Amino acid sequence: MPSPEHIAENLALVKHHMAQAANAAGRAPEDVRLVAVSKAHPADAAEAALAAGHLLFGENRVREGEAKWPGLKERFPGARLHLIGPLQRNKARAALDLFDVIETVDRPKLATHLARLMDETGRRPDCLIQVNTGAEPQKAGIPPGDADGFIAQCRDELGLPVKGLMCIPPADEEPALHFALLAEIAGRNGLAELSMGMSADYETAIRFGATLVRVGTAVFGPRGGNP
Repeated sequence: MPSPEHIAENLALVKHHMAQAANAAGRAPEDVRLVAVSKAHPADAAEAALAAGHLLFGENRVREGEAKWPGLKERFPGARLHLIGPLQRNKARAALDLFDVIETVDRPKLATHLARLMDETGRRPDCLIQVNTGAEPQKAGIPPGDADGFIAQCRDELGLPVKGLMCIPPADEEPALHFALLAEIAGRNGLAELSMGMSADYETAIRFGATLVRVGTAVFGPRGGNP
């Protein structure tokens, strides 16, 4: 794990590059927020980022979040946690308890289950709909052609607190095309939040309207590795 000082330096550098990208796109830097992806990194790494003043994080798995974040949230009450990985229905109740935003609502059965649990528990974390912009069969997300109908179902029929969209472009394609597609779908559906862009392409994502960028390696170093 990088030292706490190194993590703080990485955070500052990423935020500097984010601000530069926002300014170059004619956007206000404060309109783009950094989700520091702490998945597969120890709680100490997340705590170093928290101690440096960063409060917004992302985890891929509910179980890892449960092991890491209750204690961190107790010590840093302002921390907010996003679920950025696939959500299975048997983990949905636990996800509602722990996460402040669920970025990966990706199919009707999950949406229906979440709506029922929200009614039962009174917990209503914000939701983003994951769009499979590359139509990759191995990847989660609603197909782009079905996105408008799914957004309407989630928001209007089920009453989910849908705030925006999320995507993970194919690794071997130009991400700008996928960011532009996500922004187009969000625009015609009146959705403000766009979670797109990771360590390798977050500056491009900001150019296309990202309001959330999910950056792990550039902050915490390689997962399970050294800085």
